[in-house]
Amino acid sequence: MKKLILFFAIWGVFACISNAQKKQSLFDGKGLTGWTIYGTEKWFVEKGELICESGPDKQYGYLGTEKEFKDFELTLEFKQESNGNSGVFFHSQIAGTIVNGWQAEVAPLNMHSGGIYESYGRGWLIQPTADKENALKEGEWNMMKVRVKGNEVTTWLNGEQMITLTDEKIGSRSGKIALQIHDGGGVRVKWRNIFITEL
Repeated sequence: MKKLILFFAIWGVFACISNAQKKQSLFDGKGLTGWTIYGTEKWFVEKGELICESGPDKQYGYLGTEKEFKDFELTLEFKQESNGNSGVFFHSQIAGTIVNGWQAEVAPLNMHSGGIYESYGRGWLIQPTADKENALKEGEWNMMKVRVKGNEVTTWLNGEQMITLTDEKIGSRSGKIALQIHDGGGVRVKWRNIFITEL
């Protein structure tokens, strides 16, 4: 009987670990279920792809998850169709279009895609070295991976490790994942295959 109890106890632990590390889709290719729009810019689904583009106000816009995440590995694909200045925010708190959090940069060539920027705070925390900037494929689909575990953040772009950063402020809290439309107008970016694994 004791062996049976021990077996189920161990099985329960492994089941919890397995569930915690299960890969989840954040975008079903059909609608914006699980997300909230912040601001007046445009977010919509077309042919199974998530589209963000500037509206008449030409202001910042965000699409944030309803759920908050702390330690995770996020993968997604993006394609910049015009002025690809955007970003993938994490550990974010959003009020209107004011985002308190950190951004893995998505930007045109040589503008530091994969770097980490602290919004409404310290600004750039780390940028990729110059030799890594060409990892971005302009006008094509790009794969980004963002891994946040404790105080450490690592990003990859098309398989190239862009940065690793250790920062206690990042590790001190959780928050929403959010995609950005930069202000200024003329922004259009496509997204697809958005998955997260909680660590």
